[in-house]
Amino acid sequence: MTAQDQIKTTVDANDVVLFMKGTKAMPQCGFSSRVAGVLNFMGVEYADVNVLADDGIRQGIKDYSDWPTIPQLYVKGEFVGGCDIVTEMTLSGELDQLFESKGISFDKAAADKIREANG
Repeated sequence: MTAQDQIKTTVDANDVVLFMKGTKAMPQCGFSSRVAGVLNFMGVEYADVNVLADDGIRQGIKDYSDWPTIPQLYVKGEFVGGCDIVTEMTLSGELDQLFESKGISFDKAAADKIREANG
């Protein structure tokens, strides 16, 4: 199975996937930590893929999305974006709307707390 096949299988098999440096329990870079922190705080169930564990996946995800940086968030098979985009979407409420429209459960009160703390 090629890296592209592995990525597609992972994205298709999980409602929410974060390709990141490290794991959701132990992120290995600040950007990955920020996105994982948002998802964890909001109580979102997601699969984490540690790109540091496999060079094929690390480069493959950049080719797959045509996006040069990691982390990368996917929701219901759709590429959402990296750290800056996810941060902006969280603060604007767009991430809540995306999760609601896709049927992804999350803690709305936690999302509101993030906005309050960063308002």
